[in-house]
Amino acid sequence: MIYPLIRQMLFCFPPEEAHYLSMNLLRAGCSIGPVRSLIHNGFSFKGNSLQKEVFGLPFANPVGLGAGFDKNAVYLRELEALGFGFVEIGTVTPKAQPGNDKPRLFRLPADKALINRMGFNNEGLTTIQQRLAKWNNAQPQTPNPKLIIGGNIGKNKITPNEDAWKDYSVCFDGLFNEVDYFVVNVSSPNTPGLRELQEKDSLKKILSQLQNQNQGKNKPKPLLLKIAPDLTKEQLDDIVALSFEVQLSGLVATNTTISRAQLQTPNPKLQTIGAGGLSGRPVRERATEVVQYLSKQTQNKIPIIASGGIFTGADAREKLDAGASLVQVWTGFIYEGPCIVKNICQYLAANP
Repeated sequence: MIYPLIRQMLFCFPPEEAHYLSMNLLRAGCSIGPVRSLIHNGFSFKGNSLQKEVFGLPFANPVGLGAGFDKNAVYLRELEALGFGFVEIGTVTPKAQPGNDKPRLFRLPADKALINRMGFNNEGLTTIQQRLAKWNNAQPQTPNPKLIIGGNIGKNKITPNEDAWKDYSVCFDGLFNEVDYFVVNVSSPNTPGLRELQEKDSLKKILSQLQNQNQGKNKPKPLLLKIAPDLTKEQLDDIVALSFEVQLSGLVATNTTISRAQLQTPNPKLQTIGAGGLSGRPVRERATEVVQYLSKQTQNKIPIIASGGIFTGADAREKLDAGASLVQVWTGFIYEGPCIVKNICQYLAANP
């Protein structure tokens, strides 16, 4: 496979530069109809054996792309061509914000991991809403499942926690007509104080407000909560209880971790990198434990999107066997390349 050579070249560039370089090259290719067809035919899973309905939505396959990769909904056509069943855009905040200072994204090749402290950099609600509206208006009406779009929403850095619910409320209303489901992100470690919103009282205020808005709509949208892998059992139990209380449609488990345990990367390098959320292989085991625990505590009554350390079909099968309904990749996409969706889907189809 040629991708290891391409990856080696891309890894010569700083991570953010490599991200935009590769995606913009893919975008240029997908702008040419025949080339886009070649890409789609080469990288998409053929067949409908993996189609499934979750949250009342029809997914062409259970493999999605996690939030943070296409923050501004710029690359939907390209990601669709690579065969993703769903893409979660964002995290979107009411106002545009630049995020944290660079460098803020780091590779740990020895661990097949990344550390990021991006800080919810995005172009803001209005720009992203307009871009999604244009995308939706251009979609053909077909009986086949379309690319499902999730909207991951958060608060601006300057918004105090006591007013955080207002930011989530604004984003929910602004994106309501453009996304298929919502994910409330209170678990990123890269916005100061954000994880404090995972505490039960703070979380209940945000989720109750959003559900009140949701139930006031003609057709409510699925509302999910994304949680950290660093929560204790007691905190997870609170999440489960609150999920039933406010009637969440699902959970996303998990976000990145602040742990640096058992890494192969030398400690001096980790000290130089500094703070940020760790993703990739080192999170796999803990993310699976959380999925399994949540699935058991909810008695499989609340669907789970599993995220964390998924690189192969076997990794995805592990999450699904633990109780997940869908899976998301992110860091695995960086290390495995554009064949990741097809490879996972082929494995899942052969190992139902």
